[in-house]
Amino acid sequence: MPNRLLAPYLAAADGFDEMLDAAGAPRAHWRALLASLEHEAPDLMRQRREAVQRQVRENGVTYNVQADTSGRQRPWDLNPLPLILPHEEWSAIEAAVIQRAALLNKILGDVYGRQDLLREGLLPPALVHGNAGFLRPCHGMRHHDGVALHFYAVDLARAPDGRWWVIADRTQAPSGAGYALENRAIMTPVFPDLLRELNVRSPVQFFRTMHDSLVHWGRRCAAEGDSPAPLREGEMPLVVLLTPGPGAETYYEQAYLARYLGLPLAEGDDLTVRDGVVYLKTLDGLHRVHVIMRRVDDAACDPLELQNSADSTRLGVPGLTQAARRGNVLVANSLGSSLLDSGALLGFLPALSRRLLGEPLKMPSVATWWCGEPAALETVIARLDRLVIKPSFPQLPPFAVFGRDLDAAGRAAFIARLRAHPNDYIAQEVVRLSQAPVWTDGAAAGGLPGLKAHAVGLRVFACATPSGYVVMPGGLTRVATGPDARVLTIQRGGASKDTWVQARAGAEQHRLQQRRIRGEDLVREDTSLSSRTAENLLWFGRHVERCDNVCRLLRVALNILFNVRVDERGAEWPAVQGLCSWFQLLGAQSRPAAQGATPAAIHTDADIESALLLAVVSPAVHGLARQQQQLHRLADQLHERFSADNWRTLGRMAQPVVPPGARPSQSEVMTILDEAAAALMTLAGFALDGMTRDLGWRFMSIGRRLERLQFQTLVLQRALAMDGNGNLDWLLELSDSSITYRVRYRAQPEWLPVLDLLLCDETNPRSVLYQINGIIGALDKIAATHGPCGADLLAPLKQEVLALRPDADLNHGNPRLGDLLNRIQLAGAALYEQIGVQFFSYSGSRSGLQGKPA
Repeated sequence: MPNRLLAPYLAAADGFDEMLDAAGAPRAHWRALLASLEHEAPDLMRQRREAVQRQVRENGVTYNVQADTSGRQRPWDLNPLPLILPHEEWSAIEAAVIQRAALLNKILGDVYGRQDLLREGLLPPALVHGNAGFLRPCHGMRHHDGVALHFYAVDLARAPDGRWWVIADRTQAPSGAGYALENRAIMTPVFPDLLRELNVRSPVQFFRTMHDSLVHWGRRCAAEGDSPAPLREGEMPLVVLLTPGPGAETYYEQAYLARYLGLPLAEGDDLTVRDGVVYLKTLDGLHRVHVIMRRVDDAACDPLELQNSADSTRLGVPGLTQAARRGNVLVANSLGSSLLDSGALLGFLPALSRRLLGEPLKMPSVATWWCGEPAALETVIARLDRLVIKPSFPQLPPFAVFGRDLDAAGRAAFIARLRAHPNDYIAQEVVRLSQAPVWTDGAAAGGLPGLKAHAVGLRVFACATPSGYVVMPGGLTRVATGPDARVLTIQRGGASKDTWVQARAGAEQHRLQQRRIRGEDLVREDTSLSSRTAENLLWFGRHVERCDNVCRLLRVALNILFNVRVDERGAEWPAVQGLCSWFQLLGAQSRPAAQGATPAAIHTDADIESALLLAVVSPAVHGLARQQQQLHRLADQLHERFSADNWRTLGRMAQPVVPPGARPSQSEVMTILDEAAAALMTLAGFALDGMTRDLGWRFMSIGRRLERLQFQTLVLQRALAMDGNGNLDWLLELSDSSITYRVRYRAQPEWLPVLDLLLCDETNPRSVLYQINGIIGALDKIAATHGPCGADLLAPLKQEVLALRPDADLNHGNPRLGDLLNRIQLAGAALYEQIGVQFFSYSGSRSGLQGKPA
């Protein structure tokens, strides 16, 4: 490695370095990576870092910061250098994690079942019954194949002597596996040759196995619950991923996993319990749910039985606990599994392993004492300077007190708190985390680019199968903000790494035997489209069009301001200015009272230009930037519905192009508008050529057509209200129809051909009639399975448009045109209201229960 890269890298003198041994020489499994960097210029690593960051932004990979009340989503931080583990070392980790998952699963089954461990004194009753994570309504819960812990994660840290320790178990709703999968997807094109050369194992098979296992247990629920409704041969059970919603810190990961695994992403209100059976509310009615892969905390899963009445949050499903007790739905992980997240259990696991598994733990936990035991309390007080104190139970506020940080008075006060409420505290030995190299560009550290040592920890994931646990090769490597950080948390600015596990030659991958899909099992419609998702898709279509409308209007207005002298502007300028006022692009000026009115001349050109420039770049005012921001927020709720290419386009649109507070130049603004228009055309292309014409697509299409219809009718009304001698080029430009007009007529725009093109031409994607035809066509398709849904509101108006006579009716002075356009606009608004009542205000009365036995 060149000295310019190694020089700033300082290995820990009193800790373990993942890359270098005690003599400062590269470890064997790192040599290939270091050799590949040896002759590279630092600029190439900078390019890799930028490519990773760009991919994160374009893919929309985010991690929400809980303390940030502004609603911002922080981009995921992925360092381009991986953590590399040789297969021999990984084999030991894998065996230890499998053992630990099996042990915790047995503990969970006993505590919520026979409770032998409590009777035998292997678990103190106060440790279980004093823990709010112990949910009494879950006692006696049915567990298929004896599995209560379906998905497990464990946080590991390496001790200075090189041994791995367990520092925390994650058993409630473990997060991070989706981020690990995304990390690999982003890193694969960064080091493709090295991944092959080092024979790095892929995590993909793990997720397939997880999905196959959930499907297996879904079939068991369908057949063995107390409301059996066996699936037909080849029919798949319905598995959903239950999310707290877009406000969750790991919402991106939940949406990503739902998309990757092909699962509906459901919020609590998307599900309902009827007669002890869980159903997904869809546009087709209620569809029985067999498995819920949850990312909602235990107590919030069922506001009826589990949630504290003082807590008004509604993230779960009333009646879910009863449905799970009766075996009609599998909840993964089982309700009540948060009990095992408590660090207070760590000190009891060695004895429990010998009792339940007949063998010692293969990987030790960090030394932990529960202060509820008198002897442990005295040990903690005596060794306080070397320990960190944490809460025992989840109902207590989170904290971490390092004994060495306390002065004499603080120490005495804290010891008094320990003695007053010993059950509430655990103490752990302070872990000296190992270090690994990260690539820094030097800017943040105020130095040169190169390798720096940062503290790291590893989160490893396991999933249950009918034949035992399997472990994801690799995991999520978390990176601290510096080499000596005492706490690893991405919430406080930490980063991540891809984790490379080298494969053993000829190693076999575990995979369940799948049932083959036959001809009669083919699916050509989205039968599990929830009402909420359908509404979001409709609004996504509307917001895409709103972005496009605002973008084109700003471009037309600024082109006039920049390129047409004041004394050369005709009647078109008041019309364009009136539209800008109507869409609130001119700052605080209110909309005119009547749609045909023009705004008072209260702005100078300089005022108007300043307002419109701000409307392009600032989300603080009405305009393109704010509309793009709203579009992105809505898209976040549909993350699992869009392809990666779609997200790259959305990600580019969301990027700030002008620093906050800066005034953009004319050329910058026009470039922003041109690029936004191109990105919106790309999104439209994805909708036309990249999405299946299923029910969800039809609702999105209706949203686009409705918004375009509303915009086009308003623009035509404004145009008809201006002087009949005004220039019509702006109208064609705003309606994206200039090229069509010039090709057809090769003449200056006139009212008759322009009105025909924008109002009556069924082949023009921007015409009023084209939108009406598209909306009626989509509604007719939906009506075939869901009954009449509003096409009759537009059908008579369509006939009126078709009845317009070119020479007699399509002229500037015809008052019937303005009236017809106004009625079409009102009908569009009424149609949206009808669709909302019929499809999005779900009552369950439209159709029967799908999957419910007769």
